[in-house]
Amino acid sequence: MRIMLIGANGQLGHDLVPALANDELIPLTHAEIEVTDPDSVRAALETHRPDAVINTAAFHRVDDAERDPERAFAVNALGVRTLALACREAGCTLLHLSTDYVFDGRKGTPYVETDLPNPINAYGISKLAGELFIRYLLDHYFIVRSSGLYGLAGASGKGGNFVELMLRLARESKDIRVVNDQTLAPTYTVDLARQIAVLVHTEQYGLYHAASHGACTWYQFAAKIFELEGLSPHLEPTTTTAFGAAATRPVYSVLQNQALAQRGLDRMRPWADGLAAYLAARRARQG
Repeated sequence: MRIMLIGANGQLGHDLVPALANDELIPLTHAEIEVTDPDSVRAALETHRPDAVINTAAFHRVDDAERDPERAFAVNALGVRTLALACREAGCTLLHLSTDYVFDGRKGTPYVETDLPNPINAYGISKLAGELFIRYLLDHYFIVRSSGLYGLAGASGKGGNFVELMLRLARESKDIRVVNDQTLAPTYTVDLARQIAVLVHTEQYGLYHAASHGACTWYQFAAKIFELEGLSPHLEPTTTTAFGAAATRPVYSVLQNQALAQRGLDRMRPWADGLAAYLAARRARQG
């Protein structure tokens, strides 16, 4: 399959490149395609003529999106609309990455694809708007929601990822406070990339959840990082209110991979296994 990957140098894109090694892959960075520019998007599709486009580009800094919703909507909603229109014109499939933050967190049990979204921050609203544009404009699409991504490439716009932040704070012997009232399913980008590689080669179009199995709070995630690395920093739980972030977060945004499971396509593993694999890969890279 001829696949055009948008955001090839991002955290997920970095792991999609090897996951799609058996395909004819066209990896594009932000310098090579700008999703908010219709001419840039159209030119890329006309040049490369892909069978499928995978879009990992997003404005994903949640607190910044709250302060600058126009920028968030330009990328996450209108940029996605531009991409969907171009894919419709070119007759190619679009696989787009979305988020657990389309939910309000009040359900208290894992969200499945048929649950009604109700985002509670500007980032989540912008991502849901992007989903709706795709569903309105295209028949051949995959929308893939995931949760708490971390990978070896780090999240370029965030200056690393949660695991790296925790390890850095531990090295610096800092007191570490992590929220213990937000529950999610942190997901290793290698696992998600491999899952996407399976899904994009099917014609089982639609909406999918693809997150690690199980759930933990951010505090429990941090504790497991330190346990697996044999570290004992001063770690304390805190609350979302005390942390004082600009954007409201859902207190429970665990995703259940129901649609993948129903189709026999679920390749995701438990979150703690993904974390162990990440830490092993990290050690191997450091030599």
